Amino acid sequence: MEFTAKQLAQVLKGTVEGDPQARVTSFAKIEHGKSGQLCFYANPKYEQYVYTCKASILLVNKDFQPKQAVTPTMIRVDDAYKALADLLKYVTVQKRTDRRHRGFRSSWFLTTKFGKKVYLGSHSYVGHHAKVGDYTKIYENVYVGDNTVIGHHCIIYPGVVIYPGMVIGNNVIIHANAVIGSDGFGNAPLPDGTWEKIEHIGNVVIGDNVEIGAGTTIDKSEMESTIIGNGVKIDNLCQIAHNVVIGDNTVMAAMTGIAGSAKIGRNCIIAGQVGIVGHITIPDNTTIAAQSGVISSIKEEGQVVMGSPAIPLKNYLRSYAVFKKQGQ
Repeated sequence: MEFTAKQLAQVLKGTVEGDPQARVTSFAKIEHGKSGQLCFYANPKYEQYVYTCKASILLVNKDFQPKQAVTPTMIRVDDAYKALADLLKYVTVQKRTDRRHRGFRSSWFLTTKFGKKVYLGSHSYVGHHAKVGDYTKIYENVYVGDNTVIGHHCIIYPGVVIYPGMVIGNNVIIHANAVIGSDGFGNAPLPDGTWEKIEHIGNVVIGDNVEIGAGTTIDKSEMESTIIGNGVKIDNLCQIAHNVVIGDNTVMAAMTGIAGSAKIGRNCIIAGQVGIVGHITIPDNTTIAAQSGVISSIKEEGQVVMGSPAIPLKNYLRSYAVFKKQGQ
């Protein structure tokens, strides 16, 4: 697709500084920008590339004051990083073609209900009494179990498995090979030392505007629901155990594991390879640094914690200084 600087400024509510008819057909990093491409500048560490960039259009913050001549036409916006995200979303929507499709050897039933222009890829299965909303895309080799509800404008990538009875909101993206609704790790110890499986008859409820990464698993609850709130973003290869509740707009990086019945608040940031034990509470606006282990509830909102066991960041840094000195 081709856009002019004037068109992009209208989409992004920005102002053009330079040629309003400058045209772009692709995107690039600022250090690689060439004629016909759009780049963005938001991090001061990259300012040197502003003056060498050969791109046709450059997104910059409204308050940016260049120290040298700038070749590209600039579009000034309130937040260049957010503007880029908005622009990429806009381009994706413009490219999207919604059409009704039933792929080769895909399977569904008379009781299955499809909304308008649902795409169902080859070798995919949608079960009895399942409901799929308008404009949702279910790609190839996907399993959707009986009585599952999927909202509108969702994207279910190849290899995803959605167990029976799950509830998935609107505008949800589930990446390849994710599993939604597998049994939780529930086993009761017996006197003879063996373990008896506890059956899980609950489900998973996923809110609107959620994204779930490739290879991530979200277990269903024993009796009620594992809940993923609106706007939650989960990276690849994460494990969400049974009965977990994750609040709205929390983000979680790759290889994080959350044990059963933990409750995570809203607007939390959980970095990569974090481990969280079960039956604890993490309040709103908590940040957990990478490779931390959280073994007890966090009492105060808005803290940054780090370490294993995780403690407030300032305490951790002071402790680390002692560890480092003793190790020398």
